[in-house]
Amino acid sequence: MVIPELDPAFRPAALSQRALENCLESSSSLETVHLALVRPDQSVYRFKITLLPDVPEHVELNTFLLERQIKFLLWSRGAATIQSDASPALCRRLNQYYEENPLGQFDATMMGEKIFESPLKVHSVATSELPEAKSESSPLGGHLSGCRIGFDLGGSDQKIAAMMDGETLFSEEIVWDPIPQQDPQWHYDHIMSLLQRAASKLPRVDAIGGSAAGVYVQNQVKVASLFRGIPEDLFQSRVKGLFMEMKRAWGNIPFEVVNDGEVTALAGSMNLGRPAVLGIAMGTNQAAGFVTPEGQITSWLNELAFAPIDYRDGAPRDEWSGDVGCGVQFFSQQAVARLIPASGLEIDRSLPFPEQLVAVQTFMAKGDDRAAAIYRTMGVYLGYALAQYKDYYPFEHLLLLGRVTTGSGADQMIEKAKEVLHQEFPIKAASIAFHLPGEKEKRHGQAMAAASLPAL
Repeated sequence: MVIPELDPAFRPAALSQRALENCLESSSSLETVHLALVRPDQSVYRFKITLLPDVPEHVELNTFLLERQIKFLLWSRGAATIQSDASPALCRRLNQYYEENPLGQFDATMMGEKIFESPLKVHSVATSELPEAKSESSPLGGHLSGCRIGFDLGGSDQKIAAMMDGETLFSEEIVWDPIPQQDPQWHYDHIMSLLQRAASKLPRVDAIGGSAAGVYVQNQVKVASLFRGIPEDLFQSRVKGLFMEMKRAWGNIPFEVVNDGEVTALAGSMNLGRPAVLGIAMGTNQAAGFVTPEGQITSWLNELAFAPIDYRDGAPRDEWSGDVGCGVQFFSQQAVARLIPASGLEIDRSLPFPEQLVAVQTFMAKGDDRAAAIYRTMGVYLGYALAQYKDYYPFEHLLLLGRVTTGSGADQMIEKAKEVLHQEFPIKAASIAFHLPGEKEKRHGQAMAAASLPAL
């Protein structure tokens, strides 16, 4: 294993699953468990995992491994119903976890109540009764005609772009602080002001496209950290339909809002002129999106911030879900801040995460190896995570965006990720091409791609 220099206890999930798969080839005692994640729109995602025989001495480990696998699938694909040919006892243990464990309750609440509005349940079925895979994709994106506004809403900044017939006339980044705000009108006013600023640069506005962290279904806000400070009753009464309200304010012109990760991938695919793109944005949070080999974005959630990549005891804890080892603590401003003490850099820990990141990047620009060590450590994380992601996403191109990737640190991160892949997963390494856009595309590319979402 390649050890991350500032976090030697890291235990990549990719190695745990590979170890079980290798054992399966030499032992008939291991079992292959099949999963089907079923969504209310009847989309079905199939997957399989290698487990130890479900006997008393393996109960705890099997439950852990299957729950981690399901968690990854829940947040990458999304579902409220899980069917599995795992033993009835194992399925009962999982249902108990989602009903009684606070970490399981978070996933069950988000998937069941908030996103799909149907209780999250694991059902034990025979292998022959598992439904066949069926997925949906969307033709959103790639529309360049007319006068368009694109916006991207992050946890610490807003990005805006005004485009006319594919030419960018204006782009800007504005700092904001939406997460602690408790009044939805604050969000509405700030976003509308942003749109009006871009509109002033165009002769007219034909369409508006946007991206933001969270889960959006038909322009409805289902789950979004940007609105985390808003009480639940106000979320339901105002935030859920906030973008539909904005669409009406703009005369019901074409208006589309999707997860920021989807636009990350779309921006990469448009810039590269190629499909099969996994986009990862490292900013306030970790965002991810996927453009299929057919060139379309999907209805998958792709919320890899919540997907576990580290299986160690006591892995870094996500402040929102309370769970440990999930992507947000490895590929975000939080990850950079978490590694500062181990690096030895003297940076005020009371500063907001964006300011701590700027301080690290300032040291990086001066050639300070302590700052480089942070990026090399994140590169090890990335290499193992990409090997894991490759089992879920048939991507050939990886695009990295976001404030964390600004500056020379991104190159060190990529080089270390390549080292991990070539040393540990040479076959996968050969099928992944890394891409870093120019500085303007890094910072504003998502807003530009978002502008192309709606068809006229």
